[in-house]
Amino acid sequence: MLFNSIDFAIFLPIVFLLYWFGTNKNLKLQNFLIVAASYLFYGWWDWRFLSLILFSTIVDYLVGLQLKTEHNQSKRRVLLWISIIVNLGFLGFFKYFNFFLDNFVSTFSFFGTEIKANSLNIILPVGISFYTFQTLSYTIDVYKRKLEPTKDFIAFSAFVSFFPQLVAGPIERATNLLPQFCKKRTFDYLKAVDGMRQILWGLFKKIVIADNCAEYANLIFNNSADYSGSTLVLGAIFFTFQIYGDFSGYSDIAIGTSRLFGFDLMQNFNFPYFSRDIAEFWRRWHISLSTWFRDYVYIPLGGSRGGTWMKVRNTFIIFIVSGFWHGANWTFIVWGALNAIYFLPLLLTNSNRNNLKTVAQEKILPSIQELSFMLLTFGLTVFAWIFFRAENLGHAFNYISGILSTSFFEIPKFPGIRRALMILILTGIFVLIEWYGREQQFAIQYLGFNWKRPIRYAMYYAIIIAIFLFIGKEQEFVYFQF
Repeated sequence: MLFNSIDFAIFLPIVFLLYWFGTNKNLKLQNFLIVAASYLFYGWWDWRFLSLILFSTIVDYLVGLQLKTEHNQSKRRVLLWISIIVNLGFLGFFKYFNFFLDNFVSTFSFFGTEIKANSLNIILPVGISFYTFQTLSYTIDVYKRKLEPTKDFIAFSAFVSFFPQLVAGPIERATNLLPQFCKKRTFDYLKAVDGMRQILWGLFKKIVIADNCAEYANLIFNNSADYSGSTLVLGAIFFTFQIYGDFSGYSDIAIGTSRLFGFDLMQNFNFPYFSRDIAEFWRRWHISLSTWFRDYVYIPLGGSRGGTWMKVRNTFIIFIVSGFWHGANWTFIVWGALNAIYFLPLLLTNSNRNNLKTVAQEKILPSIQELSFMLLTFGLTVFAWIFFRAENLGHAFNYISGILSTSFFEIPKFPGIRRALMILILTGIFVLIEWYGREQQFAIQYLGFNWKRPIRYAMYYAIIIAIFLFIGKEQEFVYFQF
């Protein structure tokens, strides 16, 4: 079920009314309703994969209980590995089986030995990369004794399958989200209104910005050999805003929807395109995944505590693993490695934590230096996104070669260019609004609070009208494929 669908527009108010008025505010009934609604939400896509979520939930619930009573360290490690193998086993089979099989066959072919092996026709379950990491955080934190395991199976099931963030995050930590299912929740009007405001902005990002940019990004990337270097640059820029509007828009809708039910999810995007270096970018982009890898992979490997070699090794591991998490394609691995290369000079000069505060904090405009660093970081990010979007490495390198050709200086030409220019102008306005609200949780959180009510509501209606005016071909959320 997509957030930007009629189905969800009917589903959400029904669940909301049942949750607050049909359960008599009984905690167990509320949690049970969330589980039922979440399984319906996920099963709407393909009910067969509900068994994966249920099995993972049962395994980690039982492992958590055993970890609490087991004091033998060797047995506790075995329990932890049961959880890791089950969750990553599902993920590895559905997402990476064909990738490893194809590369295995290709390797032997390279050395002159032909092996016949047929790829499996495997459907990738939506959201498997997200909910497996979420439930793993529970097991790992219980193992490390950072979290007491819950005996409430319904509450734990609700934590694993919570529908707002089930299929594309944020990847919540058990230490943050699970306790919220175990305490009484009361309706907070101001929180709900704030949630609705964030949902509205998320829909604007998705429908107006991402879906319209996707139309031209797809056109240009899918026919890249036919276009000039200048047009290819535009295609990369369109994809840059497509993936940001799409994924951060989804996160906004997820976080806003959660607030309607009394839950607080972590911020997943913090205006990453205003970053002044790549380290800052990764503190602001897909925060829930970046911090997950930091806490459960990077720090256990030694983090930045060792010598130069260890720092370099761990940096490449974390970025390449992050890239591979996104998909079974060498393009994602190269994308991750490229970001590691971007990051290394900052790490080796101990300047990776120079930009911790928001750019131009409490100022209207950035300094010339800040603007220069922002543009440089944005340019490096756009270049890296080419590998992320390309079908394969050959496509990526041909795309880059096309940009570096003499046709870079030609005027861009492609079907629908006039409308595309209008979308670029609209994206520019979107960037200005994001800049204005960059110190908030989301851009319009407090926009217009000092305006008179009719003017403020006129702004909200303008956003709604823009959503209906610029609605085009429905595009699936990009991160559903991951």
